[in-house]
Amino acid sequence: MYQTVFTLATVRKFAVTVFLIGLLINLYGQKENNNVKRVSVPIMEYPEGEYTVELNKIRKTSPAYSFKTPYFTTVQVNVDENGDNILGDAANEPSIAFDPTNPDRMVIGWRQFDNVNNSFRQAGFGYTSDGGETWTFTGSINPGIFRSDPVLDSDAEGNFFYNSLTVQNDDYWCDVYKSENGGQSWDNGTFAQGGDKQWMSIDKTGGPGSGNIYHFWSTASICDPDFFTRSANSGASFEDCISIPGGPYWGTTAVGPEGELYVCGKRWNDFMLAKSSNAQFGGEEITWDFNYSVVELDGDIVGFGGYNCPNPNGLLGQTIIAVDSSGGPTHGNVYILCSVERYSINDPLDVMFTRSEDGGLNWSSPVRVNDDFTNNTYQWFGTMSVAPDGRIDVVWLDTRENPGQLYSVLYYAYSHDAGNTWSENLPLSESFDPHIGWPQQDKMGDYFDMVSNETGVHLAWANTFNGEEDVYYGRIYPEFTGAYEVSANNSVSSLQNYPNPFMGKTYIRYYLSEKYPVKIHVHDVSGRLIAQLVNQTQNEGFHNTVFDATGLQAGVYFYTLQAGLYSETKKLTVIE
Repeated sequence: MYQTVFTLATVRKFAVTVFLIGLLINLYGQKENNNVKRVSVPIMEYPEGEYTVELNKIRKTSPAYSFKTPYFTTVQVNVDENGDNILGDAANEPSIAFDPTNPDRMVIGWRQFDNVNNSFRQAGFGYTSDGGETWTFTGSINPGIFRSDPVLDSDAEGNFFYNSLTVQNDDYWCDVYKSENGGQSWDNGTFAQGGDKQWMSIDKTGGPGSGNIYHFWSTASICDPDFFTRSANSGASFEDCISIPGGPYWGTTAVGPEGELYVCGKRWNDFMLAKSSNAQFGGEEITWDFNYSVVELDGDIVGFGGYNCPNPNGLLGQTIIAVDSSGGPTHGNVYILCSVERYSINDPLDVMFTRSEDGGLNWSSPVRVNDDFTNNTYQWFGTMSVAPDGRIDVVWLDTRENPGQLYSVLYYAYSHDAGNTWSENLPLSESFDPHIGWPQQDKMGDYFDMVSNETGVHLAWANTFNGEEDVYYGRIYPEFTGAYEVSANNSVSSLQNYPNPFMGKTYIRYYLSEKYPVKIHVHDVSGRLIAQLVNQTQNEGFHNTVFDATGLQAGVYFYTLQAGLYSETKKLTVIE
């Protein structure tokens, strides 16, 4: 097996070397036209192996891995009907979406390898309806069809969409599948143009472009050299391909609070952003607000780094973009983040961040998110999202705890001031070896994915805790990271509501050491009952409930949590 992997890696490294030489020749002596010129990008997905029928019900299994702390919970997603790990398969490169009408409903998609000894991959998916506590994996979309590069999103009505690359006879294109029942089943898919290393975003603003799907990719397309398309009819069809000024690649997309579209990516030795304010208007030809803006992150993306890096034949970071839609002082800020090999210092990989406060025209000086004191560790797969209150969340894999090795730990940091300062970096997971459990394709994919809301972070990630590559759902609780430890002597650990003081809604979070009948009610200073929030038996673990104070007079209120014989009361402050 290792000889086979080495041979594939050697062939690909040679191909990339040829690409880089050709790129230099191509760039030398050419006059640049920023509207149409585009760097040729190496293909990162190859149809390999042959499909073999592998039914989950006849597979051997082992206990699925899970991990809990007061601020982080992670559970395996690619499990059988009993919640057990399926031995002999592999899963990586996950993408996540959640239903904005019911956040307990989420879907994760991934590259599914039914046989770890075979690089044939399919569009795996799993869904949950209980906030990620349990997941159902019934198989792949289009079993027996080569599929890769999963990207998921949802619309404002709670429909899920799954963008998937396929290859036939050297033709690369994407199909977008729709689920109207929480990811349990999918339609037959819609041809979506597309190509290798694509990304997709859906407008949820409620404006004229709500439901629009924006789709761009990096290379290998049936409509090369154009690398962007739009669906203005909620995914029923996709328009002819067009080009993006500057030709970004290995990047992502985002929709701003006013329905504006942003596309970011790598471009030569820098990064770039393109913006369209009229893409939301389906009857109009898409135009771009400016040619493109250059974005500096003091470094470059690393890919195809060989066996001395954590992800030998894949990217170590993808360009991530997010936009603030909080309605507060940072509303409309655009953020870009990527794990890069630094220019200014000798460091293999840092997570670097930059901000634009004018819609993407100008950018702040790049800052480093990771706070390690060494320059010989990898901070890779940097991933970012922004919560509705403006909090910026970032995760990455980090080798700092294992000097001289590639063993990695999932790390997290957040910012409440638009990225000017960052929280202390927090390790979330145990260490794992990213070099084990490969299918014949020797990498963990090219990205993770995450979505933030008011109470925390929903993360789709991959690791090798089972001795093989598997996909996991992670839930991060930012306001309580490192601030509280569950007491072994308490049946319940009640944490403060967030935010407090507050207008409108506040979120109350608590931990049960075992199964209890739980009641939570809110009363005013005179003891008058205001609201009954919870009255049911709940299982061990973390729980959240929401108190909506809309219409209440500003002032001090109290909430009481009762679980078995345990009782605790805390103060709420409602402001105007």
